[in-house]
Amino acid sequence: MAGKKKKGLIQEFKEFISRGSVIDLAVGVIIGTAFTAIVNSLVNDIVMPLIGLMTGGLDFSMFNIKLTEDSALMLGSFIGAVINFLLIALVIFLVVKGINSVHLKKPEPEEPEKEPRLCPYCRTEIADDATRCPHCTSILPDDACVDKAVAEAQTK
Repeated sequence: MAGKKKKGLIQEFKEFISRGSVIDLAVGVIIGTAFTAIVNSLVNDIVMPLIGLMTGGLDFSMFNIKLTEDSALMLGSFIGAVINFLLIALVIFLVVKGINSVHLKKPEPEEPEKEPRLCPYCRTEIADDATRCPHCTSILPDDACVDKAVAEAQTK
């Protein structure tokens, strides 16, 4: 451990900040914050008034249930937050789906074409599972049956 030089706190911080993933995360948070403002405006300024129109002019943002004189359940705000969440989830789903469809899957590399198997005696092309050459009828030397045939021939 004596040979290792300790990094200073500032140097470690510089390395941490300069990592690509940290910068990507920061950009994502900033864009997410801006996107949230857009979705909040969409829900509060467009969707909720339309829902209010469909429900006979009911303003959901003011919908609440009074518990006491000083406290109330703000159900309208909760409904707006749920709609915000659903819209954000829908948009993120559509964006990810779009990005995934743009990224074409790389085709798997094709296996190189296998060289044909040739008879060592007459050089005729033979099937991979053949035990004899169809042209010269020689027993093929690289076959497992050859060992059995040689063993049988030696015992006779």
